[in-house]
Amino acid sequence: MLLTDSDWQALSITLQLAALSTALLLVIGLPLAAWRVRKQTALRRILDAVLALPLVLPPTVLGFYLLVLFAPTTPLGQAWHWLTGQGLAFSFAGLVLGSVLYSLPFVVQPLTVAMREIPQSLLEAAASLGANRWERLLRVVLPLLRRGILVAGTLGFAHTLGEFGVVLMLGGSIPGETQVVSIALFQHVEALRYGEAHRLAACLLGLSFLLLLLVYGLGDTRRAAPMRS
Repeated sequence: MLLTDSDWQALSITLQLAALSTALLLVIGLPLAAWRVRKQTALRRILDAVLALPLVLPPTVLGFYLLVLFAPTTPLGQAWHWLTGQGLAFSFAGLVLGSVLYSLPFVVQPLTVAMREIPQSLLEAAASLGANRWERLLRVVLPLLRRGILVAGTLGFAHTLGEFGVVLMLGGSIPGETQVVSIALFQHVEALRYGEAHRLAACLLGLSFLLLLLVYGLGDTRRAAPMRS
């Protein structure tokens, strides 16, 4: 076998984490991107700064403050326990929360760019033909956002695959529960098991490369579309 059983478990947990986090990121990111496009206020600039924090903030700092905010004695921690039935630390749900917050700018930014490129004249034409807000969303906005959604989802998924600091702070390294690929790779190197580290790193490298090919392929298709028309 190329990978050990524990490595397969780590890969499975990583893929589950990336898939669930990406779905939540798109649900959260679409309305946030729409709000950023529509609003030009001081509050929007504050929101932009908050959304960009994970780009410059060390992931361990984010993980630490999440642990503090969601401690069992805090209102957020008690609400979290009521919703999930467990504490934030050393849980898969904690990994999801940290991953969503840490990858949010990688999803919101491409969605914002895609929404800004939608011609306002198309929405006005749809409204003049009697389409209500929901019909304009379903028949005009979402079809035009399809590539933007795919790019944002791919970037969010790829970014989640390589997370280390925030998932280590929140989930630790429990095999079969919270141990993801990046942590398993670090432990292989720490134990001087370079063969296992090479194989695991190669899997992650190959998967990340394929995802980036998809992103650039979508971008090339988008640029070529006006030329074909």
